[in-house]
Amino acid sequence: MAMNFLALDVGPLKPEPAPLVLGAVLFFIVFALMAKVLLPRINKVLVEREKATEGRFDEAEETRAEAARVHAEYQELLAEARHEAARLRQESLEQGTAIIAELRAEGQRQREEIISAGHAVIDAERAVAEAELREQVGVLATELAGRIVGEDVAQSARENGTVDRFLEELRTAQASDAAREARG
Repeated sequence: MAMNFLALDVGPLKPEPAPLVLGAVLFFIVFALMAKVLLPRINKVLVEREKATEGRFDEAEETRAEAARVHAEYQELLAEARHEAARLRQESLEQGTAIIAELRAEGQRQREEIISAGHAVIDAERAVAEAELREQVGVLATELAGRIVGEDVAQSARENGTVDRFLEELRTAQASDAAREARG
């Protein structure tokens, strides 16, 4: 049956046995040369590339670890800076509050000084006005009384202190009215 196969007429696809054997022998020689010479060189280059790649992976891992460490340091410094900024804000707020309280107290003190100085000026002016009015009221009252009576009563009024007593009673009445208004 094998002979039958060789006896078939397949045209140009039917090889002759001599070139077929020669092709097979040459193929095995080239294959042996490649396996002995070319494949070790290819393997050597592949191993070198693999070592270089592994070295780069190691470098990349080291770089990644260094980057993570630097990032952690950065985060720590950033947290410290934020903490310091918050502390400074709080300190500034406390100082501002203290300054405002101090200025308010100073303003209150100055206000009290101005009010008491104003009261002193008013009291002094009141005393001067009362003294002037006392004289004028006394003179006018005695003059009016003299015109009504038809005699000079100025000497008698001075001797009895009538005008002074009247003004004192008037001042006492005003003081008691002011006290009632303050309570009510």
